Formats: sequence, C-alpha cells, structure tokens
Amino acid sequence: MKEVYKIAINAAIESGHKIMEIYKTEDFQVESKSDESPLTIADKSANNIINKFLRPTGIPIISEENKQLEFSERKDWNKCWIVDPLDGTKEFIKRNGEFTVNISLIENQKPVFGVIYVPAKNELYFGDVLSQESFKGVINIGEFLFQKSNFNPITPALVGDKIKVVGSRSHMNQDTLDYIENLENEYNKEVEIVSKGSSLKFCLLAEGKADVYPRFAPTMEWDTAAGHAICKAVGLNVIDKETSEELKYNRENLLNNYFLISNLG
Repeated sequence: MKEVYKIAINAAIESGHKIMEIYKTEDFQVESKSDESPLTIADKSANNIINKFLRPTGIPIISEENKQLEFSERKDWNKCWIVDPLDGTKEFIKRNGEFTVNISLIENQKPVFGVIYVPAKNELYFGDVLSQESFKGVINIGEFLFQKSNFNPITPALVGDKIKVVGSRSHMNQDTLDYIENLENEYNKEVEIVSKGSSLKFCLLAEGKADVYPRFAPTMEWDTAAGHAICKAVGLNVIDKETSEELKYNRENLLNNYFLISNLG
C-alpha cells in the first residue's frame, strides 16, 4: 500500500480518537456557520490533526474546515486531498454515533483512495481504486499503527427479495419518493428504506447492506469523495444525474449535483 494512503488512514484514526475525547465531555462549543450548519470544537480539533498529517505529503488539501481557495488557485491541481474532519456534525451533537472522518485522495478530478473512520465504533473502511479493493476492520483503541492484515475485504451483495434503498425515513423528498415508486414498478419488488447518517450511506452499499443510494439533495465534495472511492473500488459507480457521468472533484463549485449509486445492473 502506498505510504500516502497509510498517512491518510492514521490521520483519520488519530483525529477520530480526539473526536471521541470531546464526545465524552459536556460542552461541544457549538457555533453556527454562515450556512446555518453547526460547527463544534470537535470539527476544529479533528481538522487540525488531519492537516498536521497531510501537509507534509505536499499534496494540497480541500477541507470543509479550511479556508476555501479560489478555483483560479485550484484549477491546475492534478492531485489533492478532500477532507471532512467530522461528517455528520448534527449526528455528533445528537450523540447517536453516526458520524465519520472522511479523507480521500483525488487525481485528475477522480477519487483514487478513500478512508472513512467511524470513531464511535472504532470501525474503519478504506478503498484503493487502482487495486479494486475495499476493506473494513476494527481499530484497537489507543493504537494508531495501521496493519492491512487486520482488515477484511468487503463487496456488494446480490439484490435479494427486497430492494434496499439508502435514505432518510423522516426527510424523504419528492424526487426520491418518485424514484422509489419507479423502482417498485420496474423490478416488481418491495423497497425497504435503510436509514444511516453521514458517509456511512456509501459504506452500506460497498459492504452489501444496501442496493441503491439516490442522493437527490445537496451535498458537498467532502461529503462524498471518500465514500465514492470506497464504492468505486468495489465496482459501484457514483453517477452525476446532470451529466450522466462519474461525479468529479475539485470543480469550480464544490457543491455536488444530485447523484445515484446502484447495484441493480
């Protein structure tokens, strides 16, 4: 495994342990950003740790919590890191455990590696697109050293009697409801909604616990890049609904178009 991949994995693990230290305290020091989304001391602390690990690689970083550079400064990058130091801040504040650390390496606007760490469960997912492999394992608390032999390969599953669709039971918009109705009619199967927070939605497909993820609502590049890599490494395409091509990164506008991941063939 490339050394930069190991650096990203260790960055995710160490920042995740810091997040859990804060998770166990009483005060998250919650602020509101300009877009009204929440920001906590955990987001900031995790971002500082990840930057400390990644900056020595010499590869530029796009992070949700870093100051965003103008496209004129980014447009000629052939490589960059895309980072969400705490994906699912609302889930973190709710203390439901469904939050993650997301780090992805992008080359020529496409993800080549991604790591997603689930601090509340010490679970770690990573995907290497070139080797076409994704893995899942549990990290020993207090040990930041990464050993690939401790991880098991993951793979999508064959579709069963029900089509499992990743979505939100409480915030299902009309576009998604229409898509589900079309699925039921096309495949003549019952649809089961599988609900999960943060980038764990991608992991559900990559490890065979869901079949389809229609995301017909706003996301940013740092929400999707790591999960995209993990899915792509096991043969699942993340398709931009506007272009009908693979979702691209380090674009002028870091807001994604709607997208779809499907294992239905």
